[in-house]
Amino acid sequence: MSLRTHEEADTGVQAVDTAAREASTGVQPSHDEVTSSELLTVHSARALAGRNVVFAGHGLPTLAVSLAQHTVAPDVEIVYESGVTGARPPAMPRSISDSILVPGAASVMPMTHLFNYVLQGQRIDVGFLGAAQVDKYGNLNSTLIGDDWEHPDSRLPGSGGAIEAMAGASEIFLVMRRHTPRTFVENLDFVTSPGPRKAAEAEVGSMPAGAGVTHVITDLGIMTRSARDEELTLTAVHPGIDPAEVVAQTGWNLLVSPDLETTQPPSAAELSLLREQLDPTRIYLR
Repeated sequence: MSLRTHEEADTGVQAVDTAAREASTGVQPSHDEVTSSELLTVHSARALAGRNVVFAGHGLPTLAVSLAQHTVAPDVEIVYESGVTGARPPAMPRSISDSILVPGAASVMPMTHLFNYVLQGQRIDVGFLGAAQVDKYGNLNSTLIGDDWEHPDSRLPGSGGAIEAMAGASEIFLVMRRHTPRTFVENLDFVTSPGPRKAAEAEVGSMPAGAGVTHVITDLGIMTRSARDEELTLTAVHPGIDPAEVVAQTGWNLLVSPDLETTQPPSAAELSLLREQLDPTRIYLR
């Protein structure tokens, strides 16, 4: 698969994914070894600078929003699907329904109220989500893998609050642990959360209020889009990553920005926050 536009990226220190070694030995990486999870979390947090109200999804989005609260967005209001808003937990929650989210929160409301008045009320600046698959327009699949509904290759957790976040948030940020042709696909195996373009094509139901997916952070780089009909475009690669590799690992003919940038590696301060304060037991930094 060839580049459609291409600018040489700077080289640097490549992030090293040592998750398997950590899981088997319990040894934490040194500061010059940055795991894929740490890389994703830092860049996800940095993307939240200037945002005010964020709907935090399962997994790395929860950790990234917490890191942003300690760095680039100290006043960000975190909203969780479980009904907690304005959370400032004393320790890292193990899930979006962990009781540790309640102390110090601005409010705890029934999920029906959260969905009806907060998500559908368009009070969310950014919905921060994960997914199993994403296509070039930012439509998401978190339901199943395979083309047989009755007997899929894998059956996944489903939408949760993702479809509501897509419909009501001003924009969606997506964090993906692995950038491969199986996760970045031309056609989704199932459309769980349709973006504005897909919703308009369906000609039924209500249109998403916001722009849909605007940022995708992966282990290879960052893709962005700004208009509802735009494709995702590679706008940054991580140090040491050739943009041709990103194109090769994408299931469609990925656009590459002529102003392609190279991301700044995680700082020692960011890594210390993640490893020593926010997630010392590596709930999410696997």
